[in-house]
Amino acid sequence: MESEQSQFPHGLFTKQEATLNLLKRISMIAALAATALLVTGCGTISTLSKLEDGAGAESMKMWDRWIEGEGDIAVATTWEAKVKPGVTIQQIEESFRQVAAEFNMREVGVLPLSKELAARSGKAEPTLTIYQFCNPSIARRMADFSPHMAAYMPCRVALVERQDGLWLYTLNMDMMVKMGRKLPSPLKEEAWQVRQAMWNLIHKGANGDF
Repeated sequence: MESEQSQFPHGLFTKQEATLNLLKRISMIAALAATALLVTGCGTISTLSKLEDGAGAESMKMWDRWIEGEGDIAVATTWEAKVKPGVTIQQIEESFRQVAAEFNMREVGVLPLSKELAARSGKAEPTLTIYQFCNPSIARRMADFSPHMAAYMPCRVALVERQDGLWLYTLNMDMMVKMGRKLPSPLKEEAWQVRQAMWNLIHKGANGDF
């Protein structure tokens, strides 16, 4: 009977050696995978330690809204308020001005998109208007903290006419103050002030309060 060595060309491994080499490779791959998992896990733990208290609970709220919205990410990341029947657009805008002044915010722009579309088509359009607000000093400090935050500026409120009436929408500002990296003082307090301003804009605006 031929030896196992004689079944292989000169210079190649025996069956036992080939099997042992394969096992070594499998062990090496497993070790690398375990190391990658460990490093990723450590990175996750490190990141979690930098987040605001309650970030996990807030992220679960967003998850629930994402599911309720059947996968519409905009539902998960925004607040909305239905405008009370009888409240006019003029009353909403007056409420905006009062709230903005109360929270030291400036109205920095208005985009009357539905009016623009109506002017182009000659046909009436359901109301779609974007109102923009900002506190330049807070905006500067927030962008210094994280340049990516500039993509969310200025703060906006959308007035949208739907079949059941007028609605107000704005970004869920709890993402900024409750879910992200811990904000240093006094930026944290200033961010909360902006959060309160946007909450009041849509809810007081929806009731025509001023």
